[in-house]
Amino acid sequence: LMFAGSYDHTVKLFDARTKSSVMTIEHGHPVESVLLFPSGGLLVSAGGRYVKVWDVLKGGQLLVSLKNHHKTVTCLCLNSSGQRLLSGSLDRHVKIYSTTSYKVVHSFNYATSILSLALSPEDETIVVGMTNGVLNVKHRKPEEKNENSQKKRQPAYRTYVKGRTYMPKQEDFCVSKPVKRVLRKYDKLLRSFQSSKALDAVLEPPIMLHTPEVTVAVMQELHRRGTLRSALAGRDEKQVNLLLTFVARRVIEPRFTPVLVTVADMITDIYQPVVGQSAIVDRQFLKLQEAIGKEIDYQEELLEVLGMMDTLFATFTKKKDTCLEENKSNGVTEIIETNRNY
Repeated sequence: LMFAGSYDHTVKLFDARTKSSVMTIEHGHPVESVLLFPSGGLLVSAGGRYVKVWDVLKGGQLLVSLKNHHKTVTCLCLNSSGQRLLSGSLDRHVKIYSTTSYKVVHSFNYATSILSLALSPEDETIVVGMTNGVLNVKHRKPEEKNENSQKKRQPAYRTYVKGRTYMPKQEDFCVSKPVKRVLRKYDKLLRSFQSSKALDAVLEPPIMLHTPEVTVAVMQELHRRGTLRSALAGRDEKQVNLLLTFVARRVIEPRFTPVLVTVADMITDIYQPVVGQSAIVDRQFLKLQEAIGKEIDYQEELLEVLGMMDTLFATFTKKKDTCLEENKSNGVTEIIETNRNY
């Protein structure tokens, strides 16, 4: 679906397959900006002093109408998580709404009227364009620890040594303290969905050389989540060289082959356009090709040997069956002769 707002007070949704309008929404004022939620179910329109949210799945039903600006609303924006909606207006304010309650949770004031606004992917920077030709950039301040804060008063020494010499009696019930589990760095990054940094953490030499199964396990988990391609992309020459070195060295190990073949395929697909621009990376691609070629040759030789062994096993089985039949016939003959003599 495609959508467009117009000064005729309407927002139209188009179906790319039929190239025709499938829905028309009446905003009530000249539409300055439209925005679709990532889920595709909600549409936001801005025009006049109003910001309106529509439910597309219910045929364009109006969910909420927000009137928090004093002049025309000119632009809209969503943060990366979709939990905050931002609107800029000619009244020099940027309003931030919660998408759960649609209440204003924060507001910015600027020198002149606002025409456009945008957020960085990590929500660390907000950029606003104004009518006086100024592009205003604001960065979120990092959280600073208050070093001058007073330290908490520590318990007295007797608190620590109290009960150290107590010996439990037979009728006492001992309660063991649960051991706190300390997560590895890559586990913490995986829990916070930082795919690229988690892959960087397991590509460090101590892990990559001594515990390669950890590196492969993280790659497998990223592939299961569907974020392996994005974690592999956007790397410089040194990082690509490190990745190819690991894959070329470990892809021939049977326990790693299923995962690393997928990784090698993705790396080749992503960085194929830059082949020939770096001698180091090209050399690693050739090593990977050579390692895979040798492994294919080994597999073909093993298949030939397996074919020979199957033939030998089949021959031995036939000879053994023939010997058993002869023994059975001899036994029957002897029994018959014994009965006749009797």
